[in-house]
Amino acid sequence: MTDSPAAPFSGLRVIDLSQIYNGPYATYLMALEGAEVIKVEPPAGEPLRKRTVVGGAGLPFAMLNGAKRSIALDLKSEDGKQALLELVDHADVLVENFSPGVMDRLGLGAEVLQARNPRLIYAASSGYGRDGPYKNYPAMDLTMQAMSGALFVTGFPDREPVKCGPAIADFFAGIHLYGAIATALFERQRTGIARRVEVTMQDSIYASLSSNFGLAWSKSDGPEISRTANRHGGLAECPYNVYPTADGHIAIICARDEHWHRLAELMGRPELAHDERYHTLKERVPRMDEVDALVSEWTGSLPTTEVFDTLMSARIACAPVRSLDAVMSDENMFARGSLMNVDHPRFGKVVVQQTPFRLEGAPLRIPEPSEDLGQSTHDVLSQFTTLSDEQINAAAGGNG
Repeated sequence: MTDSPAAPFSGLRVIDLSQIYNGPYATYLMALEGAEVIKVEPPAGEPLRKRTVVGGAGLPFAMLNGAKRSIALDLKSEDGKQALLELVDHADVLVENFSPGVMDRLGLGAEVLQARNPRLIYAASSGYGRDGPYKNYPAMDLTMQAMSGALFVTGFPDREPVKCGPAIADFFAGIHLYGAIATALFERQRTGIARRVEVTMQDSIYASLSSNFGLAWSKSDGPEISRTANRHGGLAECPYNVYPTADGHIAIICARDEHWHRLAELMGRPELAHDERYHTLKERVPRMDEVDALVSEWTGSLPTTEVFDTLMSARIACAPVRSLDAVMSDENMFARGSLMNVDHPRFGKVVVQQTPFRLEGAPLRIPEPSEDLGQSTHDVLSQFTTLSDEQINAAAGGNG
C-alpha cells in the first residue's frame, strides 16, 4: 500500500485486533488518514466476517475494513503469540476491544507489550471499562443502549422503549476511540510518553443525552418523563417533530421564534405568528399538541417535495424522511466524495463511506476493498517477524 506523504497518519503502523463495529471504525478512520493498519483476526475470522453468510451482512464488514491488510493469527498458540510480539516491535498503536482481561490472560496485555515497545500506544475499548464495578459485564450495542438510558428515552411515551436504529453505542465509542488515539499520538510526539488509552461505550453515550437529562432534572419534583417520541428530548423546542405529508413524512424544527412566524405565513395562517398563545417559544412549548396539530394539518395536505421546497425557500430547517436506498445514493455525499462505489472482489459493487474528516490540502485516500481472511498473513509476517514459513503457517492456524 502506498500513501501520499501529505496524509496525516502516513508512516504510522497500527495493529488492529478489534472486531465488529467499535474498534474497526476507529482503525478504518486511521487507515483513511494514511496509517498502515494490519487487521489481526483469529483463524476462523472475526465475528463480523462470520455474519457474511446472512443476507447483506457482508456490507458492514466491507464498509469498515477496507484499506487494511488482513492477517490470521492464533493468539492461543506460541507461534501466534510470538508473531504478535514481533509485530508490536514495529507498531505505533495496538487497538483491541475484547472484554477487559482477555489480553492479560493471553500474556499479551498492555504492560507486556509496552515493556517490549515503550513507544506503543495501547488502545482499548469495552462496554464499561477495566476498573469499575461493571467491568465483567458483557456488552453489546443493544445492552449498552439499555444501560446508558438511550433505549429508555427512545420511542413513544405510551409504548415500550425502542432501541435507536443505528448502532450508536458501538459507533460513538469508535469515534471517541479514534479521538483518544489521536490525542495520545499528539502527546507522544510532544513528550515521548506513550500512554495506555481506554474508551467505554457507556461513557461515550452519556453526553448525547444532555437534553433528556435536562428535562429529567427540571421535573425532579414531578412525574418522570421518559420518551418524547419525535419531539425534542428536552421538550424545549416547538415546533419540533416529524409531520405527515400527503405521501410520506417530513421533519421540521423552528429553532427561533422568527422561524415560527415565517412558517405561520407559509401555512396561510399569519395570525398565528401574533397570537399570544403561540407568539414565543415560552408560550408554544406548553401547547405542543395544538401547534403540532396546526402544522400537521398543513403538511398533510401537500406532497413531501412541495413542503420541503416551500420551507427551504424560507430557510426553515426541515428534511424529508428518506429511505435507506435514497440515503445510499445521496447526491450531496457522492458529490463531496463522502460516499463511493467500490468494486469488491467478493461482494460485487458496494457503496462505502469515506472519512467524515476534511483536512485542507490532505488528499482523500480511496480505500482498497476489504481483504479475504488472512490474505496478507505471509507477506506481513515475512516482512516484520523472524518466523519461518512453517511457523507462519502454524501461527495462522493453517491460514498462512
